Parts: sequence; C-alpha cells; structure tokens
Amino acid sequence: MTGPRTGSDPASPGLEASWCATGLGDHRHCHHTYACYPYASLPPLDPDRYTGRFDWLGPAGEPVAEQVTRLTALAAELAAGGLTLPQDFVTFRTGSRRHTARDTVSVTGCWPDLSDPLPSPAEPGAALVRFLRDQQDCVLWYLYLRPTGEASVVQSCLDHEYEAQRDGRRTESDPEESEEQRAAIFWCAPSFEEFAHRFWIENRVWRATRGEDLPGLEPQLRDHLRHYAPPEVSV
Repeated sequence: MTGPRTGSDPASPGLEASWCATGLGDHRHCHHTYACYPYASLPPLDPDRYTGRFDWLGPAGEPVAEQVTRLTALAAELAAGGLTLPQDFVTFRTGSRRHTARDTVSVTGCWPDLSDPLPSPAEPGAALVRFLRDQQDCVLWYLYLRPTGEASVVQSCLDHEYEAQRDGRRTESDPEESEEQRAAIFWCAPSFEEFAHRFWIENRVWRATRGEDLPGLEPQLRDHLRHYAPPEVSV
C-alpha cells in the first residue's frame, strides 16, 4: 500500500485514518493495485442512512445456517473477553443475498476470510476480527472491537493472525515489532455497514469508468464520481 496518512479519527484509538482502494480512472489516480487516500478526501456518506438493515443492498434473503453457526460461536468468544460483535456485521454475513456481495463486486479479487478474535496491538483489551482480504494479501480488513463497545473497520497490510501466532511462539515480547504492527493499522470506517457501502460504491464506479458506461451510472454513484471530477468536467 502506498500513499499519505491522515490525522486520527476521534472514534479511533489513536489510529491514522485513510482509505485503501484502487483508482477511479482519470478521476482518482492509482499507480499500483492500491493506494491509501486521505480519509478527509473521500466523498461524504450520509451516516443517517446506516441503520444496520442494508436497505441500499436489497433484500437479505434466507439465513445461511453455516454463517449463523460460525458467527454465534465468534460472538460467544468475543463476549468472554468483554467484547461485542456488531449487529450490522451479523446481519450482512448471515443473509443469503448479501454475505458474498463484497467479493462479487470486488475488482481486485477480494474474498471473505473470517478469523477468530485477535489481540489488538493498538490498545489492551481490544480485538481485531479479519473479515476480508485481497487475493494477494496487499491489504486485509478487520473489525476493530473495543471494550467500550465501539466497533469500527480498520485496514492493514499485515495478516495479524499470522503476527499473533508468531508472537505466541516468542519467549520475550519485542516492543519494536509491536509498534510496527500498530503502525500498519489504519482506521477506515466508523461502522461495518458504512465500510461495505463505500466498498460497494467504489467498485461499481470503477467498472463504469473502465467500461465507459458513465452515462448509465445511478445518481448516487454519479455523485460519488463527481466529487473527484474537475469543475469543467461533466460526469
């Protein structure tokens, strides 16, 4: 991942805030598969829209039994540590018409990969739960769960499950490596639903810019792209 960092979001545990994604044609450039864009530079999303129902994505479909079982076990494991699995994440993952929506729309081959709770290198008592990864592990996305009940989404170029397993094999802690792991984590969304919506929007917009189907964009997606367009360019 490349690109500038931005200031910390007030809701994050002192983490830098940015958005790791690919480019949007001539509207937002990217010289590699991904770049980290300043969070403050992103098109704004209406927080009142995120009720946990995912109305923007359509019907949930029937519950997926395998997902329900997996998330019930995960929620119990988190609860034992005083943490809570956010309901919007559960709603998304357990609906048959929703739980594969992100990887279906992804233009960089991202796929869902749920981990067990992982200790956060950023603060005691908090946990990471990986839920999505790039096919080449350029970037991985995690729920960030805090003892205060806050749940946000963070991104990292590290597989913190591997890092936790490696740390567990050490006889002594390494403060320098712990700081490197912390520095690799970036806050990117205040809730899972908002993350999912922005991810869904940007991947659909990317397809439109590559397929030259800009006139056919839905108004919401057109507004998202217009945020990056020079004043003299009509989108």
